[in-house]
Amino acid sequence: MREMLPYCGIMLVGVLMGGFSQILLKIAAGKKYKKWYLSYLNPRVIIAYTIFVLSTVCTLIAYRVVPLSMSPVWTSVSYIAVTAMSFFILHERPNRRKLLGFAVIVVGILVFCL
Repeated sequence: MREMLPYCGIMLVGVLMGGFSQILLKIAAGKKYKKWYLSYLNPRVIIAYTIFVLSTVCTLIAYRVVPLSMSPVWTSVSYIAVTAMSFFILHERPNRRKLLGFAVIVVGILVFCL
């Protein structure tokens, strides 16, 4: 278990990187560009996809040690991370349904881990 801890940290970093790249893509999607291709070839989009690739590399490194059966937990953590980043970075306020879904995800993670 102890040898798995650093790899869980790598997985968490990958999840957070993936969430941040989603936020960057959302910011880029909200901008208007003079040419249609600039909506795909602008710094935010290029950086976001680069971060996605790095996130995938982190995930691949972590899955060398972390069991694949823990994949649903990490996927659920990414939902929580994106919601939290949306709140703090984009100032999006979650409604009651989202908060209820958030609570269900947290309970599901706890049940899975126990």
